[in-house]
Amino acid sequence: MPGPARPTPFTDLLRQHATELTELDPEAPLEDLEPLRDLIGDARVVALGENSHFIDEFAALRERLLRFLVERCGFTLLAFEYGFAEALPLDAWARGEGSEDSLAGHLAGTIPIGVEAPLRRIRRYNRTAAAPVRFAGLDVPAAGGSLRPALAPVIDHLRRVDPETVPAAERALRLADRFAGGSAAVAAPAWARLTTAEQDDLTATLARLLLRFRALEPLYAERGGRPGYDLALRLLEGACHADHGFRAMAGLFAGEGLPGDTSARDSYLAGSLLWHLERSAPGTRVVLAAHNAHLQTVPISFDGRLTGIPMGRCLRDALGDDYLAIGLTAVTGHTADMPRDESAPFGFTVAATALAAPEPGSVEAAFAGAGLGSGTHLADLRPLRGRAADPPDRIRLQGSYLHTPVVAAYDAMLCTGSSTVTRGLGAL
Repeated sequence: MPGPARPTPFTDLLRQHATELTELDPEAPLEDLEPLRDLIGDARVVALGENSHFIDEFAALRERLLRFLVERCGFTLLAFEYGFAEALPLDAWARGEGSEDSLAGHLAGTIPIGVEAPLRRIRRYNRTAAAPVRFAGLDVPAAGGSLRPALAPVIDHLRRVDPETVPAAERALRLADRFAGGSAAVAAPAWARLTTAEQDDLTATLARLLLRFRALEPLYAERGGRPGYDLALRLLEGACHADHGFRAMAGLFAGEGLPGDTSARDSYLAGSLLWHLERSAPGTRVVLAAHNAHLQTVPISFDGRLTGIPMGRCLRDALGDDYLAIGLTAVTGHTADMPRDESAPFGFTVAATALAAPEPGSVEAAFAGAGLGSGTHLADLRPLRGRAADPPDRIRLQGSYLHTPVVAAYDAMLCTGSSTVTRGLGAL
């Protein structure tokens, strides 16, 4: 059992660059968040993380920060770790389409990772806003569980611009529907039960469709319009990345696969954000919400083996200092572990797991050792780089730790004293 966290030269520096946030309620006054204004500077994309989904305090903090960045700093796009295809009707809903009650139908069948409350907030805000806030999803369809949300609209597009290719696309969709589920945790093991010929047929068909899309770009754009082409291409790319993900996840579950093979999903996440930025008004600033592991700016490894290149690394390469990554973690409380259960709708259950005292060397132990282990504190990590010999080398990841150079991986860190698992989740 780790002993109590103790002060170190690093914790002394951490204390100097940390600010206490006095409120957790998203509706509370925002004055305690004013230090965030100087921290983010002119960054175009401010990423807000969490070390686990399904945590009440993390959801509340991210909603408060979203409110501050929109109301006080002029951010006008909320991008989420949510399906690119599935988010399109949610953006329309956030801008006033449909009834208040219709949101439940849009969210049915998707993993409840905290999208609903921010969507309702920006819809209320947009009723009177001079500059409405839009919503964007970045992820592969159905969290890697199904090709249908992306491929069905591609087929509709092909009927207008290239009907000869529709039979092949429909064959791919029928094959993909045979193993589809609510997430990759369901789809990947079901995909592995296909024959090798079926697996390869799906991949080859999608690859041929994608190459044809790109080769016939002028013709497709002429027949269906440039916006229609751009959208259909991005959706097809999502289907291709998801198909790669089936192989990567199946290999991961089987203890096989190539190092870094799961990077395709993060590459799509990053590419989707850049896609939205390129099509947004000049000066658009983005609030990006996703898991810490997607936001960090250094490669992810487990036991010295490269696991993947995260979205944050891709965005840092593309945007430089215009990308700011804020991790979010907790010192104690409970976390949401997700044991696999293929019979559950999303392939896992949610288990509230008590957190042990922070391990030595963790960023959570550093906050505790700095006397910042209770309440909520925001620390700018950039001034700490290279200034102490003992920076943290790990951060909580659900009930375990991700070993990573924390000060290099994140630009800032939000740490709350305790975390609580959202009630009523069980077998999702």
